Formats: sequence, structure tokens, C-alpha cells
Amino acid sequence: MKKTVFTAPMAALLLLSCAQAPQEKGKEITYTPQAPYNPPTYVCYKAPAPIKIDGKLSPEEWDAIPWTTDFVDIEGDKRPKPLLQTRAKMTYDDNGMYFAVLMEEPHVWATITEHDAVIYQDNDFEIFLNPTNDTHNYLEYEVNALGTEWDLFLSKPYRDNPQVLNNWEFAGMKSAVYVDGTLNNPKDTDKSWSVEVFIPWSSIYQVARGKKGPVDGEHIRTNFSRVEWTTEVQDGKYVKVPIKGEDKIREYNWVWAPTGVINIHMPEYWGFVQISDKVAGTGETPFVTDPNDEVKWLLRNLYYRQNEYAATFGEYAPFVAALKPEELCPAEQAKQISLFNTPSMYEITLPGTDGNVWHIRQDGMVWASKK
Repeated sequence: MKKTVFTAPMAALLLLSCAQAPQEKGKEITYTPQAPYNPPTYVCYKAPAPIKIDGKLSPEEWDAIPWTTDFVDIEGDKRPKPLLQTRAKMTYDDNGMYFAVLMEEPHVWATITEHDAVIYQDNDFEIFLNPTNDTHNYLEYEVNALGTEWDLFLSKPYRDNPQVLNNWEFAGMKSAVYVDGTLNNPKDTDKSWSVEVFIPWSSIYQVARGKKGPVDGEHIRTNFSRVEWTTEVQDGKYVKVPIKGEDKIREYNWVWAPTGVINIHMPEYWGFVQISDKVAGTGETPFVTDPNDEVKWLLRNLYYRQNEYAATFGEYAPFVAALKPEELCPAEQAKQISLFNTPSMYEITLPGTDGNVWHIRQDGMVWASKK
């Protein structure tokens, strides 16, 4: 990477804060409010017994492990509660992480059999993991009721023009599907389908070189999604039809952590999974909120506003004041926000609560550095 060295006067020009420069005249903008930020949380305990990956949530393996909250519509309170219950469980051992999901379903069907095809064209279950907790370098897994899988790696969300590695694989992963009923049989009524997935730590932490596994108290940003199509039986087969009251065919998106819009690829809204060194069933570990989460969320809102400013005026805001931080935080905190600008890039910084400085840049990457 080519390095650029700035002289002191140039660096001074690049460092702009809300206290140093007013908004440009003639460039007024009213920013769009963001969806409420309230990620669900979950404490992930050690597995109390060896888990056989067969798709069945066997009592001796899973009963001591808590459920997540029920899935909701991806748009949150703007949409009705899902028609069918979906909930998941997580646990781990020295080798990796285990996921289980139970989905109510009166008609279990699937058609796709090609690996790494677009599985969500069927009803499916999906796992999203951001082990680096920076909204970049995250992992996606999808599976349908036939057990057909799609796993991929994204360098960053689609909004930020990522590299999407469709041929990427979860090395060492194991999975299985169990149908409590019959598959692709419209003549009867099914009860549910369930999925078990094991992912080795070596696959989860591929992007964190040298890291072999999590430590007690660590957070892994996680989300789950269930895609559900509305169907009716025509000539003995399931056929997709519009949701009642709508004209066009579309899917339901039921998730653990809603993003407020029909877009799961917003890792900043995903849930927090906290690793506990306790064995499931031997006691409870309280969830501990990241003390810098509010700082990171403020930076994320400034990132949203930079994108909106650029879409309106064709350039990023040159001054912090143009982003109207006083609408987002107390005036004293707004004074601590700094903006480094170039014609095509920017970086915004804000001191955290732990002695670090937190950063966000134009592609949404967030990270900390020492003061």
C-alpha cells in the first residue's frame, strides 16, 4: 500500500471538528432517523454432553441449554408477529460452536439440491457470524429442508461493495436436518423441521490469525434468519403465492435480531452472543454489555449520515457540524468527535470509555486504537 506523508499544516487542515468549522452555506439536510437499536443478547454456555449432529434436539444434549428469544420480522415492530414460532440454541466445546434451531412448519418442502445455490429461494435457515465484531469479514450459512447448503464469506456488507467469496467453505463443518413430518408431501400436515450445525473454531476465526477460540466473556456478533414463502397446493405441488393482502410474491424474513429494513446484511444490528466458561445447567452467567457499544453506535450513526450527505451532495461532509451530531449525543460529547477527510475517504474518531479511541471509516469498518 502506498504511503502518504502529510506535513503538519496539511494534517491540521484534514483534522476538522464540530467546534472548528460551521456547516457550508446552502447545504442543508434533514437526516433520516435510523431503526431502533436494541440487539438481543444470549449467553453461550459449554455443552453439558457430547452432541451428535443428527438434526434432532435430543433432551440429554440440549435441554440444559437456553433458547434464544423467538424470532421476529426483520422490520421489527413495523410488521406483525411471525405466523410460526422459530427459536434457536447455541453451545460450544473446545473444538467449535454448535447451533440448533426448531421451526414450526405445517408444510415442510424444499426443491434446491445444488450446493452453493441461492438457497433462500426455498424456505431456509441461515446463520450469520461476525467474530471480529467490526461489521467486516463475516460468515454466512444457509440450509434448506433437504440439507442443501450455501456457505460464503463477505469482506463487508453489500452496501459497502464487498468481496463475496461464494466458493468459500466452512472447513470441518457438520450439519443435519430433521423433519417432524414428511418432506414435500402436501397431503398431510407436518409439525416442524429442525437443524443442527457444528462449526469448528478454526473456521469461525479464519480471519483472526492466530486465534484458536474465544475467551470467557467474549462477544460474537450473531444473527439468524428464517426465510418463509407463502404457498398453496396446485396439481399436488407447493406453489409460491403472494402473502395475503399483497399483490407480488415475496418471502417472509423472520430473524433473531431485526434490522428495521429488509436487509440482513447490517451486522451492527446483530445480536450479542457472550461466551461463558460455565457448563450449561450448572449456574447462570450475567450478560455484560460492552461499555463502548454506545460510542460505536454513535459513530455508526455518523457513518449513516455521511452516506446520506454524499448521496445528496455528491461528496462526503467536510465538517463534523454538517452531520449535526448534537441531534445524536450531548454537546460535550459532540465536541470530542473528529473528522479526517480526503476527496474520496473519511475517518471519524471518538474517545471511548476504556482509554481507547474508536474509529469508523467510509466503508463502515470500526476499530479501536490507543490514545
